[in-house]
Amino acid sequence: MNKFIPFALPDIGEEEIREVVDSLSSGWLTTGPKTKRFEKEFSEFLGQDIETIAVNSATSGLHLALEALGIGPGDEVITTTHTFTATAEVVRYLGADPVFVDINLATFNIDTTKIEAAITPRTKAIVPVHFGGLACDMQAILEVAQKYNLKVVEDAAHAIPTTYQGQLIGNLSSDATVYSFYATKTVATGEGGMIVTRHPEVAKRARIMRLHGINRDAFDRYTSTKPSWHYEVVAPGFKYNMTDIAASLGIHQLKKAWLLQKKRAAIANRYDAELKGLPLHLPAKVVNDDIQSWHLYVIRLDDSAKVSRNTFIEQLAAKGVGCSVHYIPLHLHPYWRDTYKLRSEDFPCASYAYERIVSLPIYTKMTPAEQTRVIEAVKKTLT
Repeated sequence: MNKFIPFALPDIGEEEIREVVDSLSSGWLTTGPKTKRFEKEFSEFLGQDIETIAVNSATSGLHLALEALGIGPGDEVITTTHTFTATAEVVRYLGADPVFVDINLATFNIDTTKIEAAITPRTKAIVPVHFGGLACDMQAILEVAQKYNLKVVEDAAHAIPTTYQGQLIGNLSSDATVYSFYATKTVATGEGGMIVTRHPEVAKRARIMRLHGINRDAFDRYTSTKPSWHYEVVAPGFKYNMTDIAASLGIHQLKKAWLLQKKRAAIANRYDAELKGLPLHLPAKVVNDDIQSWHLYVIRLDDSAKVSRNTFIEQLAAKGVGCSVHYIPLHLHPYWRDTYKLRSEDFPCASYAYERIVSLPIYTKMTPAEQTRVIEAVKKTLT
């Protein structure tokens, strides 16, 4: 019997394992030298002299970035409804309110033509989400932000390595960019994230707030050759630091980022070639010579498809293929719907897409034979 094909699998090699063992043997398990090295190498990966702050998740990174930019009670932050709840929940952590905007049906990214209409006197920031690793139209977003003096924090949880107009996401003029290293991501540390910013004051605040509001890292205090036990709590911070064990994985995953992206792109290209002509819409592509990370490969069933999205997923599972749905839009979840009196008709594109989208398996350890099984299962289900 054929082995079940999961939706995603991490790609961990011997290099990562050796680095983790080295950390375990060193006696330094929490934030320490490996975390600092990962931060430094992440800056080098971006090719910029830029501030990098390693954290324990993209969720905490978004929270810290918005907090450092001064978002607080009564403020509004514009984002997309087509995202994971973390993008919006961090706004609520700060006592602010998310304002949701519909998507572009082709890209599943925020519809930039609808952002300006969502701006009010309370609006302080925009959080675009690079869905699936395809960059948002950042030029349009940054122009609106500049016009209304708004901060921009990019949710780049899916976007490593992704480029926009030839620049790596993280190198644009946004106020901050936040990445995820969750287990299913291209660069995976199990749990983890990274904040990137050009603003030293934002980085300083984020570093303090990621570890209880203490004005010195534990690593600095515990490794000093002189008595250095004293520290000060300067704010009521959080427990958001990355461990050296996670950073040990990240150091080597980052070295492979472009290779892993190329493998994912090859899988996506084969899907494109062999699923063409079926009653479905293939994922949007980058323009010009830009690069998308291909964190997700999301198809949208056509109205003419003979099965519903739910039946499609059930039938693929019966054929040994795991799929997922990214995402149930936030306006359909009870908390967001009821708190902000949201209606499906206010987000026609996201609501329409949700009923039809399916994320097919895409991970670098997938073999050609496994992908053949996925393709054959899709064809049998739709024809």
